[in-house]
Amino acid sequence: MRFSSFTFVLLFLLALVSPARAGLLPGAQASAPPQPVVLPDPLKRETPRSMISGLIAALAEHDYDRAAQYFDSPLNSNRQRINAATQARNFQALLDNGGSLEPYAAVSNDAVGRIDDELPVEQERVGQVTIGGKKVPVLLSRGEEDGVQVWKISRDTVSQIAAAGQRVQAATQDELIVAGAPLKDWGMLIGLGVMLFGGLWVVAALLVAIMRRLVADPAASGLYRFFEAALPPFSLLIAGFVFFTWAERLPVAIVARQALLRYAGIVSVIAFVWFGLRMVDAISQLAIARMQRRQRRQVVSVITLLRRTVKVLLLLFSGIGILDTFGIDVTTGIAALGIGGIALALGAQKTVENLVGSVTVIADRPAQVGDFIKVGDLVGTVEDVGIRSTRIRTLERTLVTIPNGDLSARQIENFAARDRFLFNPVIAIDYQVSSAKLREALGIVHGVLAEHDKIAEGFRARLGRIAERAFNIEVFAYIDVSDFEVNVVIREELLLTIYERLEKAGIGLAFQTQMTVFSPEQLGVLTRDRSMLRERAANASRIGS
Repeated sequence: MRFSSFTFVLLFLLALVSPARAGLLPGAQASAPPQPVVLPDPLKRETPRSMISGLIAALAEHDYDRAAQYFDSPLNSNRQRINAATQARNFQALLDNGGSLEPYAAVSNDAVGRIDDELPVEQERVGQVTIGGKKVPVLLSRGEEDGVQVWKISRDTVSQIAAAGQRVQAATQDELIVAGAPLKDWGMLIGLGVMLFGGLWVVAALLVAIMRRLVADPAASGLYRFFEAALPPFSLLIAGFVFFTWAERLPVAIVARQALLRYAGIVSVIAFVWFGLRMVDAISQLAIARMQRRQRRQVVSVITLLRRTVKVLLLLFSGIGILDTFGIDVTTGIAALGIGGIALALGAQKTVENLVGSVTVIADRPAQVGDFIKVGDLVGTVEDVGIRSTRIRTLERTLVTIPNGDLSARQIENFAARDRFLFNPVIAIDYQVSSAKLREALGIVHGVLAEHDKIAEGFRARLGRIAERAFNIEVFAYIDVSDFEVNVVIREELLLTIYERLEKAGIGLAFQTQMTVFSPEQLGVLTRDRSMLRERAANASRIGS
């Protein structure tokens, strides 16, 4: 086969750009060895957290042969496997007798472990045990097994456990074991939790009740509202902290301790979120009340939007924390959010548009809470500017919700932003008045406007037109007030004053009249028809009688 120079260059470039395509060339398949398939570790020792979780599960089931595989010890012979199982049993006894492991959420869930703990990169500190009255750290070491990176109890820690094996007394075998731990240990830890959480909750409730009696007006007291919002969740936070501190010092089984510390951590997260939500509500309510007193209604909308945003973020991060505590890996889901971001944006265009519209409405301030506005054919008062939509109370007292994306793109007429009101009536004077009286009427209207202190400069009252039924005096003036109710009162006062003075001057206002003129022939026909109708009515009455 003969290749042209162009074909040769093209194939050479394809081989450089994509080595995988080199298999298209003859003999290329032989030079590309197959990649080995690496299976995940069946004991889930890829991260320090998963390693500790698997070890605790093996100790709970008293499966010391499986637990031995979490120690960096040789397991080549039967004797080595028996020694490793003995070390696992001794390690459990050390943990049960004054030892401790880090809480589940505090152990790193990364394959590389913590890099800020001043230890070598391949080591991780996860707890401590007491050997000969001395605190000895429990260290993990990172290595490789069957091509997979795994974490194990380090050889240093294993040797110290082996040296202390003769001095450790294992738990008695006649105790009632529940879920891998003696029943009395479960009872001791649960009793401690009930005492702490329940006792501090009762103390918080009593303090709130005492403050309610001492404060004259609890609803108006900012200090009382603050403590009412903060004390219940804060008491749970304090109880969680004390439980973590005391539980580590109790001589109870490590299986029971680690399990209840995990759930205590979840309660602490819930208490923290509850505390945050109540504090956000309390602070925002105080800020909103202060801004309303200062008539800064747009700031109220900003505070409301910020409050909702902070609460959503609190709930989101707490949900991630709780899922992480249960051992659900959320990093993959978060990474998937980045991969599916484009798809999400395409599928939620309206939602994103409404969020951007919310920022536009708040930043541009075309309408604030409490403003009377007109949007298209809709007229009403703005009641709330939310994250997704704005609610407007109409004159019929119905509530209309408009998406902020749509609202920001429409023409908004804000009546609340008026600094003055237009006074533009047309006063119709009767045709029967003389020209002198018409001039006098013009002077009266002009005088009423000039005398009122709320009429802005530049007003006018002129004879606008001679209409079909009246002389029209057109008034153009501004009432120099910004409040609608005050404007209504002044408008009424001006109209009544104009009418009273025109009436006093003998100048009548025109009213709509219509005159019909008949010819003599039409009058004759009407008279004849009327006589016929009367005669028919008389005949009908005689027949009826």
